[in-house]
Parts: sequence; structure tokens; C-alpha cells
Amino acid sequence: MSDSTNRSGNVVWHDAEVTRAMRAELNGHGSVILWFTGLSGAGKSTLAHAVEARLHQLGCLTFVFDGDNVRHGLCSDLSFSAKDRMENIRRVGEMSKLFLEAGVITLTAFISPFREDRDRVRALVPNGDFLEIYCRCSIEVCEQRDTKGFYKRARTGEIKDFTGISSPYEEPKIPELVIDTGKLPLAESVNNVMALLIDRGIVKQTPD
Repeated sequence: MSDSTNRSGNVVWHDAEVTRAMRAELNGHGSVILWFTGLSGAGKSTLAHAVEARLHQLGCLTFVFDGDNVRHGLCSDLSFSAKDRMENIRRVGEMSKLFLEAGVITLTAFISPFREDRDRVRALVPNGDFLEIYCRCSIEVCEQRDTKGFYKRARTGEIKDFTGISSPYEEPKIPELVIDTGKLPLAESVNNVMALLIDRGIVKQTPD
């Protein structure tokens, strides 16, 4: 579904009186979209929530858009067809943009297998506001972690269009950060994300 299908001549964007910069000053930190991408079982959600917990310790405003949680509400009407998966990411991108303007450090955990979909979200926001974090993990390790048996069902054909088995995953070409989630301990992975946020000036320091 393209943006044009929802546009009307009667819809006008209203700029807020309270700006993003004013929110950043009040919050004591900037806002950004942290887009965690990778295979199912790569540890995207685990890492996103662990980073959020670290940021919460710093008093930062945060929110995690988790793939499963979004499917319960915002995108409950969508299937897992290629078209609906594209729409799923489009909706999450638009929501993330609004949270960015609200001054929130927004973390998303979605397979988002196609570069075009991820690049479309990146294009929604100013340069530097979308940080793509590739959770790199071998499919062998992902399958070992698969307690729900999705990979096994995909290999037998029970689940169609499963990323990494019967549907491709397009690795990011130039992500802001690559984390080997199949090898690195979770704490070290969190430290790498925090280092990126500090380097970009989003947050000022980490807890002692």
C-alpha cells in the first residue's frame, strides 16, 4: 500500500508548537530510530529490550516496537504475504517517525528482510535519525534457538515464505552497526549499541 492511497486534498500536516528540539532539551537526550534487523531467532527483540532497559536506567524516554506485539493490534489485519509484510513495515516506519518527533528513542525489532522496505523507512526521516543495526547470526544458530519450531515447520513446507528458508533475507549493505548476536554476549552487544548512541550525541553517558 503506497502513501498516495491514503492522501486527500483535505488533509494538511500541522506543525507542533512544541518542537522536537524543545522536547530534547526537556528530556536531556535526543531522539532516534534504532532499527534492529536480522533473521528470526537472531536476538533482535532480546537486544532491543536490553538496550531499552539500559536507557531507562539513564532516565531516557524509550519505546520498543516488537514485531509480534505490533501484529496483535496495529497490524492485526495483515497476513504474511509479501504485500502485507511491506505494509507492516510501512506502518511501523510511520509510527516510528511520529515517536521520533515526540522525542522518544524508538527501538524496532523486525526481521524486515528487504532492503527496499528498510530504505523506505530511512527516507521518512532526516539523515542520521535512522540507525540500522544488523543482528548478524548464522541460520544454524537461529535454528538452535527456535524453541517454537518455526524453522522445522518451514523446512517441511508447513510455513510458506519463511525468511532464510523459502524467502530471502537481504543483508544491509551499509548499516550503522553490525552486531554478531550469534557470538557476542548480550551485555557486550548492549554496550556496542550504547557506544553508537553516545558517539551520535543521542545520550551523554552510561551508568557507572
